[in-house]
Amino acid sequence: MSEGLGTSSPVRGEPTREPRAAGATGANSAPDLGARGLRRRAVALMLASHLGPTLAVTLFATALCAGMGAPATTWLAMAAAVLAGQLSVGWSNDWVDHARDVRAGRADKPLATGRLGVGAVRAAAWSALAVCVPLSWSLGWRSGGLHLVAVAGAWAYNLWLKRTAWSWLPFAVSFGLIPVFTALAVPGRPTPPWWAVAAGALLGVGAHLVNVVPDLEDDAATGVRGLPHRMGARASTVIAALTMLAATACLVLVPGRGLRGAAGAGLAVAVLLVVACAVVAAARPRSRLPFALAMAVAAVDVVLLVGAAELLV
Repeated sequence: MSEGLGTSSPVRGEPTREPRAAGATGANSAPDLGARGLRRRAVALMLASHLGPTLAVTLFATALCAGMGAPATTWLAMAAAVLAGQLSVGWSNDWVDHARDVRAGRADKPLATGRLGVGAVRAAAWSALAVCVPLSWSLGWRSGGLHLVAVAGAWAYNLWLKRTAWSWLPFAVSFGLIPVFTALAVPGRPTPPWWAVAAGALLGVGAHLVNVVPDLEDDAATGVRGLPHRMGARASTVIAALTMLAATACLVLVPGRGLRGAAGAGLAVAVLLVVACAVVAAARPRSRLPFALAMAVAAVDVVLLVGAAELLV
């Protein structure tokens, strides 16, 4: 396939163009066709960024930073830095996995279907990473440096670790660093306690497991052998549920909090979501719903963590 945006294949099922009416001029129709093509490619580029997880992680980090009392300039800078980093991670994932996605017949991947060229997505990934660096440093050398470590961990997963038994490690490190680099961006905030870091790490491992389970067969056929592939779908689902519950417990059963009020309600909601995640994953192994439920658990945990902001000092 040729690289670049200008050589993408037409989308299957797209309506054919109406014949041009008599007397119509090319000057009127050509710009419309170009605009439609640009819109389609822009949508395809956003899909290739793994838009759901990208926005979820960005919103989580931004909400946590704002909940810790950061001024608007700080949490807006946090949002921009995390968004750029997550876009680079999503695009690099589809770029690196292009050949495997084609072999697996992934109709949900714009690169695999030819809607985008490899060169365009690769350029987008590197550009987003280049933008992420100064945005991260604007948060301060400690916060920005740790955010870049988290982004580097995600890139390491895409480039190598996803094919090893250590596939869980980048998720544990990168998610565990979220409460740390968000806290360090807020003036006067110390490093958060161990339970906040542990909750982020456990949540990251759980999200990794439930996200990979639907693709186990496709990944195995293309040579990917991460930890979930070695454990199998059932064991991965059970461990994912346990890690997500443990993450929520870290945020609820902390000194000075206890199972009262919002904390107890948050734990109850998280338990229901985790049970639903496990049931759906067992009944429909290729469903993406368990990952969405895992992200909902993450949202509950962010709310719990923001609510415990006074305990992070």
